[in-house]
Order: sequence, then structure tokens, then C-alpha cells
Amino acid sequence: MSINLVRLDPVGDDHEALVDFMTRNEFPFHSNPRLTGEAVKAAIANGAYWSEDNDSFWIDYAERGRIGFLRLEDLGDPTPMFDLRLDEGFRGRGLGVEAVQAATQHVFTTLLDVNRFEGQTREDNIAMRKTFLRCGWVKEAHYREGWPVEGSKPVASVAYSILRRDWETGQTTTFVWEDLSI
Repeated sequence: MSINLVRLDPVGDDHEALVDFMTRNEFPFHSNPRLTGEAVKAAIANGAYWSEDNDSFWIDYAERGRIGFLRLEDLGDPTPMFDLRLDEGFRGRGLGVEAVQAATQHVFTTLLDVNRFEGQTREDNIAMRKTFLRCGWVKEAHYREGWPVEGSKPVASVAYSILRRDWETGQTTTFVWEDLSI
């Protein structure tokens, strides 16, 4: 794998670089696609990027350098989640697959009590949904109109997860989606 996760220090050495990354890029499939410097600085001050519940990393690619950002969230819960953001110049190249694989490996090798790792995206973020599937994650929920979109109608939020045993064996376990009938 050519991806390395490098822990970042949002209140120290990486503060300005994090603010720059978050404000320089647009993230069209996130709740707030265009962040301001003030918003990022406030989130840093409130522990959104590093706290008991959150940990953040630069995503470094061996051949291309820093290509993105990863935040692990809900670290105090049995099922942590993540926020993945690739630099605009590196999107559409398949690097999300390696980034999700690196995040999954990190979670399952460092958080030994975690059995399930989850991610959510919008229904129209086809690239991320395909990334989940390529990484052996399973769609578990489709929350209709669950993702607010500023200036437009809400779209569905789609949840995927991977189980530790699936990651360890490389075998994706599934379930019957509609297991009841009327």
C-alpha cells in the first residue's frame, strides 16, 4: 500500500496547514462544502480534530505527497466512524480505495476492542459508495432524505460498515436486506 496515515497536530505544527487544506478545497458531498478559516479554527479549538473522541491524520501517498485528510470520529463508541477528504487535485484517481483500506487497517490494528467500523455518505456520492464496496464494506442503511443540502431538497444518507472478521479474513459477510414480508 502506498498510503501512509501521518497523525497531525491541529493545535500545533499542523494548525495552519489544516486550515489551508480545509479552506482551499471544496467538499461537495459534505454537509458544509466550503469551510471558512474561522469555522475551521473554531472546530480545532473545540476538539473536532483531536480529542478523546477524535483523531486526525494527513493522508500521504508515496509517489505524490500529501493527498488528503482523515479524521476518526466517535472513538469512545464501539463503532467509530470517519471523515475522509481528498485534495481536489487527487480526486477521481482511485486513491480513495487505498485511503479507506489504510483507515480500516489503522482502526483494526490500534483499536483492539473495535469490532465494527462505519462510514456514511450521500446517496449521490457514487465514487465514495463504490469505494466502500471495493474495500469490502457492506451497505447497512439508506436513510431517506436524511442528509440536508443547503438550498436544495435533502438526499438520502447511506451507511456502510466493515466487521473486524471480514477485514481479517477478506471475506465480506452479508445479510438479507428485506427479511420480513407482510
